[in-house]
Amino acid sequence: MDFRRFIGSLTALLLMASSAYGQSNAESDSSNVQMLDGEQLQEVRVSAQAHRHAKTKGLGNADFIGSADLLRAACCNLGESFTTNPSVDVNYADAATGAQQIKLLGLSGTYVQLLTENIPNYRGAAAPYSLGYIPGPWMQSIQVSKGASSVKNGYESMTGQINVEFKKPQATPFADANLFYNTKGKLEANLGANLRLGNRWSTALLGHYELLDKAHDENGDGFADMPKVHQGTLMSRWAWVSDNYIFQAAVKGLKEHREGGQLGSHHSPMASNPYLIDITNERYEAFAKNAYIFDSEHAANIALILSGSLHHENALYGNKQYSADQRNGYASLLFETDFDEHHSLSTGISMNHDYFDFDETTPGVYAQYTFKAGELLTIMGGLRWDHSNIYGSFTTPRMHLKYSPSDIVTLRGSIGKGYRTNHVMAEHNYLLASSRQIIIDDDLDQEEAWNYGVSAALSILIGNRKLELNAEYYYTTFLHQLLVDMDSNPHAVHFTNLVGDSYSHTWQAEATYPLFEGFTLTATYRRTNVKSTYGGVLREKPLTNKYKGLVTAQYKPGLGKWQFDATLQLNGGGRMPDGDWDSRYKGYEQLNAQVTRFFRHWSIYAGGENITGRRQKHPIIAADAPWGPDFDATMVWGPVHSAVYYIGIRVNWEKL
Repeated sequence: MDFRRFIGSLTALLLMASSAYGQSNAESDSSNVQMLDGEQLQEVRVSAQAHRHAKTKGLGNADFIGSADLLRAACCNLGESFTTNPSVDVNYADAATGAQQIKLLGLSGTYVQLLTENIPNYRGAAAPYSLGYIPGPWMQSIQVSKGASSVKNGYESMTGQINVEFKKPQATPFADANLFYNTKGKLEANLGANLRLGNRWSTALLGHYELLDKAHDENGDGFADMPKVHQGTLMSRWAWVSDNYIFQAAVKGLKEHREGGQLGSHHSPMASNPYLIDITNERYEAFAKNAYIFDSEHAANIALILSGSLHHENALYGNKQYSADQRNGYASLLFETDFDEHHSLSTGISMNHDYFDFDETTPGVYAQYTFKAGELLTIMGGLRWDHSNIYGSFTTPRMHLKYSPSDIVTLRGSIGKGYRTNHVMAEHNYLLASSRQIIIDDDLDQEEAWNYGVSAALSILIGNRKLELNAEYYYTTFLHQLLVDMDSNPHAVHFTNLVGDSYSHTWQAEATYPLFEGFTLTATYRRTNVKSTYGGVLREKPLTNKYKGLVTAQYKPGLGKWQFDATLQLNGGGRMPDGDWDSRYKGYEQLNAQVTRFFRHWSIYAGGENITGRRQKHPIIAADAPWGPDFDATMVWGPVHSAVYYIGIRVNWEKL
């Protein structure tokens, strides 16, 4: 099926299913928001006020990225939504495929559990490109929870969770659009609206189209700096909301084609054909959530969550072919109640099934208890037991503590364990963009790690404005880990079990203060120390920045018709894998800026990314000989392109 037929067929299917366009309001929403401490808040109205959420609130040490924060940059997809966030780093995994990867607490994004509406998602084959699978205009908010997370959503979180809330069909009726174009020739279009079908039913349809059909070669190495990308995505949502019963469901389809590699005029003299990269991903998802509230006084409810996905990938890296077919099914039945104002309980059972390079079925059961002594003290403890047909039974304990002796200071602590099953090539297939031999050991362990965290948040009134301060420290240590060894042999990448120590230390301090009316400044500094044992020697983890500094400024004067945003990143250097190149790379800075003009039903925005123009000059090793033994496009530590400028328009009609 070609791309046009795919889009046409899926559009027809969703139009028949929904009979209306849909997308929820970017300014407000009514939804169920599942919090870390087990509370469930109904009919929460999220306002698009441009400010940082106080770290003195909530049980966990979490970052909340709301709808206003998402407007501070182009935010074309989930990966670009962390531009102004100090905790999450987003970098390119290689210089040929455009695959992005996040890092949290100094470790790879594979150790972060990615959720959509509190349902585990984008695992395995979807992982390398998942940050581009969620369009920015579809998102209502993002919650980044650092450290041990709730046991409700499974055992996989090791360094934290990232939960994405989509715009809801039951929000204020409206229709909107977002058009975007940048100087690299990238075009994006997003359309949506929602419709009330009665007092209870509502529906929504979200559409996204992305096209980058121009190849650029700024450094003249003969390879496209970024692949050509053609992507289409559609999602239909439904909701039924009554006093005691809430139902939500959605279906989503995506097809994406990436084409990169050598440009036509720079073919390698060693080959009759150029080195090309061609990747097609096709993905279908569906979920249904049912919640019945049978005692509103004690917030007692029972909920059933069902989800499933199909993902197919065909990839060509030069003369290497890779394909994957993954089917996932997930079910969770949970019960929650508040015994009184001090004691609450959440318990449930779950089942996860992956049909992939090997079949794994993992049923589990959990219980989570929360004690609250007013605003002074909150303690939450959770324990889950799971059984994998491959790895056997294992338990996941987690605990959180919050102590607030006053409105000024909040102290937190957390401890928890996490596990993860590896799908080696599916999650690391971008490493095929090199001449390295791929060596995968048999009998790889299930990964297992402990995470410990402490933080202190202060809210100090200076004049009539509050200074928000937050300091945190996290330590992650692995008992079992998949070691990606690119040091022992510069012509191979070896996937093997860890023998020895592996850990991450992360320190971070953050300050936010509104210097004057309409102007807010945030400054963050983070230091990381990540080491693993390679060949019996404890060494610094390669391609990991030692530190990060972030300064963000926002100015929204007067009546709020104009908004000015700027973000400066200072990224520290790090170690390169052993090979015929410099052993370390230096730090670099990046500057992003955007200006927005708001009108009654629309706004126009323009900005620039990486305005400083700092980039890795030669991200591809031996680009002139891609069929030779030294070719490697995976030694990426920084931006692969210089400054990019963009312009866009957002249109929004409320209360149609």
